[in-house]
Amino acid sequence: MKSRRMMRSMEFMRGSMARYMGAILAVVVSVVVGFVTPLLLAETIDAVIGDTRELRLPGFIGEWVDAMGGREYLVHNMWLIAVALIGLNVINGACQYLRGRWTAQASESIAKTIRDRLYRHLQTLNYDYHVKAETGDLIQRCTSDVETIRRFLSGQLVAVFRSVLMVGVALVIMLRMNRALTGMSMILVPLLFLFASLFFRFVMKFFKDADEAEGKMSAVLQENLTGVRVVRAFGRQKYEVEKFTGVNDHLRKQQRKVSDLLAVYWSASDLISMLQQCITLITGVFMAARGEITVGDLTVFVSYISMLLWPIRELGRILADMGKSFVSLDRIDQILCQPPEKDEPGAIDAPIDRDIEFRHVGFEYESKNPVLRDVSFTVKRGQTVAILGATGSGKSTLMLLLQRLYDVKRGEILIGGVNIRNIRKAHLRAHIGLVLQEPFLYSRSVKDNVGIARRAVQEEEIFEATRTASAHDFILEFEKGYDTLVGERGVTLSGGQKQRIAIARTLLKENDILIFDDSLSAVDTETDAAIREALKERKQGVTTFIVSHRLTTLAEADFIVVLDKGKVAQMGPHSQLIHEEGLYRRIYQIQSALEQELNREAG
Repeated sequence: MKSRRMMRSMEFMRGSMARYMGAILAVVVSVVVGFVTPLLLAETIDAVIGDTRELRLPGFIGEWVDAMGGREYLVHNMWLIAVALIGLNVINGACQYLRGRWTAQASESIAKTIRDRLYRHLQTLNYDYHVKAETGDLIQRCTSDVETIRRFLSGQLVAVFRSVLMVGVALVIMLRMNRALTGMSMILVPLLFLFASLFFRFVMKFFKDADEAEGKMSAVLQENLTGVRVVRAFGRQKYEVEKFTGVNDHLRKQQRKVSDLLAVYWSASDLISMLQQCITLITGVFMAARGEITVGDLTVFVSYISMLLWPIRELGRILADMGKSFVSLDRIDQILCQPPEKDEPGAIDAPIDRDIEFRHVGFEYESKNPVLRDVSFTVKRGQTVAILGATGSGKSTLMLLLQRLYDVKRGEILIGGVNIRNIRKAHLRAHIGLVLQEPFLYSRSVKDNVGIARRAVQEEEIFEATRTASAHDFILEFEKGYDTLVGERGVTLSGGQKQRIAIARTLLKENDILIFDDSLSAVDTETDAAIREALKERKQGVTTFIVSHRLTTLAEADFIVVLDKGKVAQMGPHSQLIHEEGLYRRIYQIQSALEQELNREAG
């Protein structure tokens, strides 16, 4: 797991390493300047103001001061020390700015890379994965989890290096000044490191639980907002509020556990830090009183400990954020590790405008629960075939298999004698037009929704498609016509209007096969007939599948396939099936009787 995290992290960071290297260099300069400042103060206190020892200035600086007159020169030009301190702080500030700028640029670039990679990968995953995955959880992984990683990379990654570097540099300087006081100043630091490390390991599970609870809440929220019409229609507001309150309360409890653990860590680390500062100050005061160290050296030690304890204490928060990032990285990795949809080796772009043969097709979503059993029939090029059957008989599944959204488990489907397994999926689907029972429309204008099927489409082509779908006239009745916004998922339109716009959108494609999966049921019989008549005139040579329960829609098909419990129970034209004993005749008699009853009532 750790090696995979490392590999995935390096993969995402590729292209941003130069900025991180620049940020690390800025940190090195900032740390050095930060430690030089107390040393300069110590020299000023002990060697300039106090005159208790000789000046200890490095190389060329010491030579320059000696040439100018040594200590006496500095005593009469104290402004030079003030300028030096200001200059050091300006350099420190500039380094802090560059570090923040470069890490922010790198982290934003990495976050964009992750989001792009996730979105592209989700487009390649099998249909079955999207059916089973919770949309809200996927959204949370693509947004909240990516943001968690971005925050860590922006503020904490370089901070880890800074903390380690500060401890290393401080130890070197302090050991050269006084080993005994250094030992006392670091006596509780290992305990602080150990406590931070143990806390990081312990809190990881709680971060994971909180992240999953947030994903569950997002899923419930997304589901509720998407199905708001159903909620209103069935008066389920109270139930939905209670369901959301439940998952929200679970999230609160999980995050409360994390908050409680963080409170324990901060209070305990504060206690350890304050004790360490007290030990350093008390020991230093006694040593200075005995003349074992100077007041300037004591100032350096107190300053260094104050500078060190904060980043060491922060290490626990950094490790906690790292834990959150690891959890988020694992959740993102779970998506990226899903195998993408692939074609068979040697798949070809075979012609799709050919005869279609279903040969002994068998399929099940779950083992030992077959949906289709030994389904066989042939559709000639340009024919219209209707499929009828009870709910769960396998009608829609048969169409999913034709598009290779699922692959057959037994038997085969042939187009022009070529097994569709040997045809590229993208090529196959590009030549199949599909209109679903529940069409999906985008929150855009009517024109955009129809024209989305093709990148470059002329306005007249859109009009022609909507006329064929019997949608042109009602669109013109809108106040803004084709520029009317339809609302999210087409919520501002009636079911029949959405269906006709979806049909027009499909007709803009160059289809060799058209599938109407119970999509004409939302329109009235007159509109249904008009659409089918327009399709006959326009789509010569296009093979059409119509899944429906309306016999007036099915009657004009070249032949009808009746499915019963996953098997072909009957097959033939309408004129034949109404005279055969079976499911089709029973449905025909029921619908005919209902129509006669309605006509008598209307008369």
